[in-house]
Order: sequence, then structure tokens, then C-alpha cells
Amino acid sequence: MKIAILSRKHDLYSTRRLIQAAHERKHQADAIDTLRCYMNITSAQPTMHYQGKELPVYDAVIPRIGASITFYGSAVVRQLEMMGVFCVNDSVAITRARDKLRSLQLLSKKGIGLPITGFAHSIDEIKDLIKMVGGPPLIIKFLEGTQGVGVILVETTKAARSVIEAFLGLKVNILVQEYIKEAAGIDIRCFVVGGKVVAAMKRQATAPEEFRSNLHRGGKACATEITEEERNMAIRAAHITGLNVAGVDIVRAERGPLIIEVNASPGLEGIEKTTGVDVAGKIIEFIEQNTESPDGKERGSHKGK
Repeated sequence: MKIAILSRKHDLYSTRRLIQAAHERKHQADAIDTLRCYMNITSAQPTMHYQGKELPVYDAVIPRIGASITFYGSAVVRQLEMMGVFCVNDSVAITRARDKLRSLQLLSKKGIGLPITGFAHSIDEIKDLIKMVGGPPLIIKFLEGTQGVGVILVETTKAARSVIEAFLGLKVNILVQEYIKEAAGIDIRCFVVGGKVVAAMKRQATAPEEFRSNLHRGGKACATEITEEERNMAIRAAHITGLNVAGVDIVRAERGPLIIEVNASPGLEGIEKTTGVDVAGKIIEFIEQNTESPDGKERGSHKGK
């Protein structure tokens, strides 16, 4: 089986591990720079080109689409879908997860536990918006962001109003969210593959002035057991968002577990090194299960072309 990994950097841990896991299972795996792909959009036979020639036929693709290239990366994935390639996460699910407002609205509709979250356009509504989420301290988030970038903790009403006014004045879309004080800078990252939680780790902010637990922000992690409620919540969140592979982040509040984010391109380094689970292998196994027919033969839609 031939697998393409859409990734801007071939030397990233996640990219290297996916290639290694594919090779260990006797598959060919190639890292493809997403932004070097370009498309021939036609109703007869859509194609994808890469570095001056038509992209080889692949049975499956693993999208690793960064936040800065969501629009173009999703278009590349969509083109591959049109060509009949099995995509681990499809283009709709990727864009749905990357838009924090959209994903939270979808989860809210299905009754998933969430922090109280506000969204507004007018500066005139800031006072009520702050009150709506329980007042300070509160979290302000960019609609698109990753690895803790674009997440701000404000501790007073005056500071909250100033920050919100500044972003709205710059036409930057933000969410205003309840701060879960009892979580104490700790969250749970559940890694979901194919409707199962294959690994989970607890992340904690370490610096006194830091509230974000992201490992890229200097947080520390350890393997952890999760409750059945948390497991089911993570699986449901991935399913509602439409993701086959997802990192679901949960905080433990006094009123129960709450989901703070569903990530469409979760990193593998932290979860694998912390838990010892071969998560890359789990992803390749998921591809195998979804690209083989009952008789064990590959069923890629390009066979025979």
C-alpha cells in the first residue's frame, strides 16, 4: 500500500514516526509538502501535481495540516478526495475542527460538556459578554490557533475590556471563555484513532506565570488513566467533529469533565514519549482496516488505472 503524508516539514517527529510505522508494516510512505502540491480541477479526471509532475497514485493520505495553511491544505485534501484517495481526516472535518467557534457549536448542539463561551462582534456588548462567562479571570482565544498560541488569560474586568476592544477593533475574531480555576493549569489530552481512545496523558503548566499546559509552552506531561465518562466524551467529540484521528483536550471541572478543544493534527511526540504507546502504528492500522476489502486485497479506487 502507498501512503502519502501531507506535511510541511519532513523531519518533524510526527512525520518521521508515521513513515517508520508504515515501513514496519511493509507499506510505502512518502512525505509530501502540502504547499508544493497544485491541482488540475476538471470534471473528467481531476489530478494533483507535485514538484513539476503528476503526483503518483496513493491508496491513502494522512493530512498534517498546520493552522497557518488551513485553507490551502484543506483544498489539497479535498482534491485527493475527488480523486478517490482515502483520507484519514477529510477536508470538511479539518476545517470544522480548526474553527474553534464552529466546533464548539457542534459539540454544544449534541450536549457535550463545555466551558461557558461567548462570541460577539460589537464593542458595545463587551460588558454583558464578560458577565455572560462569569466575569474575570477569563480566557480569550483566537478562532484559529494551535499549541497554545492566541490564548490569553485576563484577570480583571478592566484588562478584559481592553483586550477584547483591541481585538475587535482590529477585526480579529475571538472567543471569550470561562476560566476553570479548579483545573489548576492541568488538562487531559486523549488521542482518538478510529473511534477509540488509544492513549491519554495529563499535561500541566510548570512556570508560575503560565496557565497553558501545552508541551510547546513548557508544560510537563505524564501518562494517566481516564474515566469512562471522559473516554466516551472524547470519542463522541471526535465523531461529532468528523475526525478519525483527533487530539481531544479535556479539563476536569467541579461540574464534570469539559472539552476545551478538538485538534485535527495532534502531535505524536508528546503522547508517544509520555505513554509509550505506538500511536503512529495505530494510525497505520486504521488505514489498513479502511483500505482493504474482506478478502485482504487493497481496495484503493485507483487500482487498475
